[in-house]
Amino acid sequence: MDTRSDARQNAGTTAAKGGRLFSITTIVILDIVAPLVAYNMLRSHGLSAVSALVLSGVFPALGVAIGAVRNRRLDVVGALVLAGIVVGTVLGLVTHNARLVLVEGSVPTAFFGVACLGSLWARRPLLFSVVREFMGPDSAKGQEMARLGDREKLFRRDFRVVTAVWGVGFLLEAALRVVIVYNVSTGTALAISKVMPFVFGGIMSAWTVGYGAYRKRQSIRMAVAAGEATGASQAVQPASPEISQATNHG
Repeated sequence: MDTRSDARQNAGTTAAKGGRLFSITTIVILDIVAPLVAYNMLRSHGLSAVSALVLSGVFPALGVAIGAVRNRRLDVVGALVLAGIVVGTVLGLVTHNARLVLVEGSVPTAFFGVACLGSLWARRPLLFSVVREFMGPDSAKGQEMARLGDREKLFRRDFRVVTAVWGVGFLLEAALRVVIVYNVSTGTALAISKVMPFVFGGIMSAWTVGYGAYRKRQSIRMAVAAGEATGASQAVQPASPEISQATNHG
């Protein structure tokens, strides 16, 4: 029995799991734990809230840099995160207003939400491009997505629905962040702002998976009713779970 194929498949699966574990660990440490610990330590040593916020922003920027090096490219989400950090840092140093630094973190989220809604009139909505970029445009999955995007109208429609829902979700998250920043202490607002993107991301990802499963069942029922059950599961692909992984950094 030739076990080389199974060995290669198992090695690929192990590598993929290891890569996901590394990404999750990096996000938890550099995007959540390190900024909160750094902020509290710096504040306890007498630094101002603005200075502590600016310095704690180094860790999320480092996380984006590590991701760009590993993937050999800076994705859209990473670019937005970096833009928010830079703008927030500049505003903090100029205005010395800690709340304005925190509010500025909502700008990339709001911008991405508006971009999602604005892309609904394009042939390929924004999340289609984001997911394909995340999967790798030249990979087998990326090329298959491009083919379905060109030929399957229902596939594009489903991505428009998902993009619209995610766009509204991003705008709601940005608005809620602003409300929180101006109604709680700076430290509490920082903690909430670090956790909130993952809460929203989890909710939106769960909805996306459920919607994809619903659309797949619906397409199969329609195909069976039309006497075309063969290949019906490929007529409308479910919205890709990879969408949640592209916003973790939101």
